[in-house]
This record gives sequence, C-alpha cells and structure tokens, in this order.
Amino acid sequence: MTFHISLPRIMKVGAGAIRELGETVQDLGAARPLVVTDPFMKESGTVDAALESLRGAGLETALYAESVPDPTTDSLESGLAAVREHGADLLVGFGGGSSIDTAKALGFLALNDGPMRNYKAPRNNTGPALPVLAVPTTAGTGSEATQFTIISDSETDEKMLCTGPSFLPIAAIVDYELTLSMPGRLSADTGVDALTHAIEAYVSRRANPFSDGFALSAMTAIGANLREVYKDGSNRQAREAMMLAATQAGIAFSNSSVALVHGMSRPIGAHFHVAHGLANAMLFPAVTEFSVSGAEARYADCARALGVAGEVDGDAAAALTLVAELKALNEDLAVPTPKSRGISRDDWERAVPVMAQQALASGSPANNPVVPSASEIEELYSAIYG
Repeated sequence: MTFHISLPRIMKVGAGAIRELGETVQDLGAARPLVVTDPFMKESGTVDAALESLRGAGLETALYAESVPDPTTDSLESGLAAVREHGADLLVGFGGGSSIDTAKALGFLALNDGPMRNYKAPRNNTGPALPVLAVPTTAGTGSEATQFTIISDSETDEKMLCTGPSFLPIAAIVDYELTLSMPGRLSADTGVDALTHAIEAYVSRRANPFSDGFALSAMTAIGANLREVYKDGSNRQAREAMMLAATQAGIAFSNSSVALVHGMSRPIGAHFHVAHGLANAMLFPAVTEFSVSGAEARYADCARALGVAGEVDGDAAAALTLVAELKALNEDLAVPTPKSRGISRDDWERAVPVMAQQALASGSPANNPVVPSASEIEELYSAIYG
C-alpha cells in the first residue's frame, strides 16, 4: 500500500526561530509578504518581531490584522482586498489556527474563483495558491503543517473543512517563545486540541506507519506537559515540549485524518461560538468511549503513550484507562459542559439534528474506528450536554 505524505518544504523549529522569518521568505523567492494576523497580535506587539525580521531583510511588507476567531466567508473579503492591494506574493499566517487558516484561505482564493463552499470536503484541492508561511503562536492546531483550512459559511453557519495540497503551508516557523504569554484557558484548550489530533490520527481508519510515529511522540509529550502549562505558563521546558508536540500532531493528522471528535466539534463551534479546542474537549471522553470497541488495541497504545497504562496492562483495561484519563483531564483543566458554559438545553437540542448532519457531511466520522449513524451522533450530542 502506498501512503501519500505531504509536508511543508521548510520548517525552522526552536527558541528565537522568529528572527529567521525574513531570511526564510527571501530563500523562498518572495519579495512582497503580507502578514495575516488578528487585532490582539497587533495591539499587544506580539507580531512586531515578525515585522522587524521581514523589514530587516529588505522585504516590502504589509500587515493585515483583521482576521477573526473561526473565520467566515464574509470575513475573508477584506483580507482578499488587502492581498490584492499589496500585490502580495507570499502570505505569513501569524497567530493561532484562525489566523493561519485565514491566510491559507486567502492564498487559495487569490488564485481561484470563489465562493469557498465550492472547495469544501470531500473535494481535494490541488490547484494553485499563493504560498503561505505559517508562524503559530499557540501550541494546538498544528495548522502550520496541515493541508486543511476551516472556514464557516456566513450564509449557512456550516463550518466547512477544505482540504488538499493547495492549503499546505510552504514553510513554518515554530518558535515556542511565542507561546509563553498564553493564558491558562487557552493553553488547556489548544493542548487538548493537539491531543485530539494525535489520538484521532492514530486510531483513524486512514492511519499509517508514517503518521503513527508522530502521533505517539506527540501523545507522550502532551501527557507529560499539558497539565503543567495550564498550571504554570512560564515553564519553558513544558512550553517547548507542547509546541513541538502540537506540530507533530499536526503532521500526523494531516497525513492520516481526524475522526468523529472533530466531525462533531466543528458544528458546535459554528452554532455556539465555542473555541475549537474546547469543543473537542467537551466531546473527547464520550466519543472515545463510544469508539473504543472499534480499535481497542490502538486506544490501548494511546493510553501507554500518555503514561496512564503499562505494557503489562491488557488492551481492554488500557483502553478503558484512556477513557478515564480523558475524563480526569477535563476535570483538571476545568473544561465546562455545554450546559455550564451557558448554552440553553432548548437551543442545544434544537441544533442537534442539524449538527449531526453537518458532522456527517464533513467526512471525518467515516474515518472513526466505529462509524456512527446520524442518530448515534445525536445521542452523543445529547449525552455531553451536562
């Protein structure tokens, strides 16, 4: 069997890597980069290091700082205008997953006719796009190494998964020092997102030996460090481990796939504006418990990689330990339920049938060890409400 592997052409990883941004853009042959980020990154001065490196290399640099959480098709319009006004030949996606996803979408739409819904899964996009250099400032999404972008349709509220090599960054700068100021809640949510990527990539029906190695390595690092960065964000060693793990998990799922947790979490984000990692965390224990029977040995491997089960534990016991660990992790990271987050039961139950259909339409549930029906997805949504 042949596995199709896709990776960024260049990755620079480590403390201070941001200072090599300008040199990297030059090496890629670009001269007019547009930095795509959000208002907070601009106002806090976090993006200044990127701008200084680009301008210091003599590059004609512009800044677009209007990306929004959970980018929508409407939010892309001003960004596309900025790309064209600057005559950008490369986009630097700087920030969390939303900013990097925005850069990916803008790079694609700059060279392809819209609307974005024409390019959602299951379509595999292989056409031209402006190159994107990704600079993550959170340790979670792995978007710097994936061939996916997530854009919500402003007309339907569907959170669209758009896939293919067209969305793979040409390069990434992975500097953990950019994460040192992350607050605890964000550290928890993005960390669980990375863990979800790693576990789903490993148990996916599309898993392969290449993705497996990255997934297991990421799980081990996250198991040892996620609670620590939530408790003490200044722990540089833990921050570095989480940043690398997030990128490894991104490589894993980009070359395997995500599964039911992600299929179900995207609609929660679209309908109730819950952060993606937090929505994953809400779902993770229940969906894993539902799925264990389809890949017991694989889930057992995950428990061992996380350090909550040993080689002497049988697969059945280890897999159940994994479910227990995910429940304990949610407690330790103060993950709310939809109910405790303030979502009314009526609103939740009203949305459940639509969310179930949107989850199935994304294609991700088909990669799950146990492929669910629409009614089973509805039952899972109801079960996690709280």
